Amino acid sequence: MSVIDLAPAIVDSPERIAEIAERVRQGNGSTVLEYVEGLDQAFAMPVRRIREYPGLSVAEVRAELGRFHPPQGYVRLRQHPGLLRLCERIAAGEPVREMAIDGEHRRCA
Repeated sequence: MSVIDLAPAIVDSPERIAEIAERVRQGNGSTVLEYVEGLDQAFAMPVRRIREYPGLSVAEVRAELGRFHPPQGYVRLRQHPGLLRLCERIAAGEPVREMAIDGEHRRCA
């Protein structure tokens, strides 16, 4: 399980968002520009920190929650209180690893 801390969204023109993506990772700008093509404005969600925690198998999650189907995309945890409590319990422990991102600097632990 991973927890990602995001900075406030950057809202700008598709070209500007593509420039940001290119600065972060060379070659990403063209991909981002293609993705947001035709939009008046685009969004970037800057990642500030990533923490990885030990995961659970589907069987372990089902043992905790009963019926459970792994999400195919994302889940709004507020709509699934049992899963939220399980995630909060896991995230209260020590991460397996973490990475903080401060502008252009990345620190791994």
